[in-house]
Amino acid sequence: MNYGAILAALLVLTVLGFYLGRGRARAAAGRGQSRLHSLPGYYGAHVAIWMALPAFTLFVFWISFQGAIVEGIVWNGLPDRVTVLGETKPRDALPAEQKQLLINNIRNYATGDVVSGDVTALMKQGAAQYLRLEALSSWILAAAMAILAAVGLLLTYRSIAPTMRARVRVERVALLLLMVASTIAILTTVGIVLSLLFEALAFFTKVSPVDFLFGLEWSPQTAIREDQVGASGAFGAIPVFAGTMLITVIAMVVAVPVGLFAAIYLSEYASRRVRAAVKPVLEVLAGIPTVVYGFFAALTVAPMIRDAGAAVGLSVASESALAAGLIMGIMIIPFVSSLSDDIINAVPQALRDGSYGLGATRSETIRQVVLPAALPGIVGAVLLAVSRAIGETMIVVMAAGLSAKLTVNPFDAVTTVTVQIVTNLTGDPEFDSPKTLSAFALGLALFLVTLCLNVIALKVVQKYREKYD
Repeated sequence: MNYGAILAALLVLTVLGFYLGRGRARAAAGRGQSRLHSLPGYYGAHVAIWMALPAFTLFVFWISFQGAIVEGIVWNGLPDRVTVLGETKPRDALPAEQKQLLINNIRNYATGDVVSGDVTALMKQGAAQYLRLEALSSWILAAAMAILAAVGLLLTYRSIAPTMRARVRVERVALLLLMVASTIAILTTVGIVLSLLFEALAFFTKVSPVDFLFGLEWSPQTAIREDQVGASGAFGAIPVFAGTMLITVIAMVVAVPVGLFAAIYLSEYASRRVRAAVKPVLEVLAGIPTVVYGFFAALTVAPMIRDAGAAVGLSVASESALAAGLIMGIMIIPFVSSLSDDIINAVPQALRDGSYGLGATRSETIRQVVLPAALPGIVGAVLLAVSRAIGETMIVVMAAGLSAKLTVNPFDAVTTVTVQIVTNLTGDPEFDSPKTLSAFALGLALFLVTLCLNVIALKVVQKYREKYD
């Protein structure tokens, strides 16, 4: 039995428990439901929660530890001497990496994935045992979850009475679940920050933070041997940061005016028919994959910019920041226009009516009343667009290139932080090499920049929100 079937069965049992609990409450109240402390639905929700919550908690813990336990049993069931990479050694004397390789091959063969090397009888033996143990584990899990659900149904069903404070109990569980979700979100953020920080600190033990933050040359291609040329590499990140800011500025110059003016037109001037037709068309841009934008930038926009520059005597690179920035700006327009449109529509109509009553025109009302009132939300929309532009990778790779060049010329090829992160984490370098660890240092710097943008936007929102609350 697979996990999807187990969860589907649990969902069916939970729905059944809800209806049983609601029916029990109605029967206990008789014809006068006013005798119930809570609405019947709360009694059903109380039963459903205590059927689903313990069983689902068991499911989460079970699948978290099942893999390690099954692999340990499979490993102990292998012969005393095993063959790995053509060498036969005692099973318990295998190095950790060879043990992990054998376990991975057994698991991959059992699940139909690609294995490393030839399939051996040892792999087949281990895979057969792996499948048997997984099947047994899933059936035990299903039985245990069914028992927990049945116990929860029995206990809660029998406890239903008119005086039972079902609503209070359900709301307490809902509050607890909200607190757990918030805690998970916070811990996830802390984990991301710590993972970046630890690896970045490992990078800064190899490269000076001053060289990284203020260096003017970025060439992380360190050599394998010390006697090779470029063995030390160059990790000055200023060209990478400059390329990121250049493309982001170009994108925002395109996206913010076009998106904001489109939002103003759709919310304040357009008829309902025009709005119903234009807004979905704008939002279609947000659903286009970024690789499609990258193809369009590389095959259409970049050659057009290069030919136009050549016609007026300008030297334009085949891959340029201008091409990437223009297409990225077009991609970001829906983020600005759609969010700004919703925010402008949320401004109370009473503010507009008061402005018209004082003799202001529609354009004056928009400029002096509507936009200031909507400014906090518009700032948030622009911030989201900036974050989207900073984090874009595919368009930059295809339209701006990989050259880390310190320039403010939009006609030159540049690179960005995200592109370098992807480049340095791919391939086969050692994980503890400066090239690989530099990706975490770049990620930490990008995180700090985004954090500063969030703080600035929060200050702006707080300043202007005080006027209109």
